[in-house]
Amino acid sequence: MKDNIKNWYMREYASDEIGQELNSLATFQDLFEALDNYKDVYDVLGVCDSIVRERVFKRLADIIGCDYSYVYEQWLKAI
Repeated sequence: MKDNIKNWYMREYASDEIGQELNSLATFQDLFEALDNYKDVYDVLGVCDSIVRERVFKRLADIIGCDYSYVYEQWLKAI
């Protein structure tokens, strides 16, 4: 959970230039807490891109051991 989102993203999607714009300090723990508190995940990520969001949500789901739909539905509650 303490893994840095940007570092992970740049390793996995090195050719995606928008990854450079991700918040350098954000961790998957930060993202989890934002979802848990119904906060804007784009503020955590530092970018407003749905593809990036989906990829990061998928990784968070893998980390916490749940389906992507659980993370996605948690996000929907906040918007």
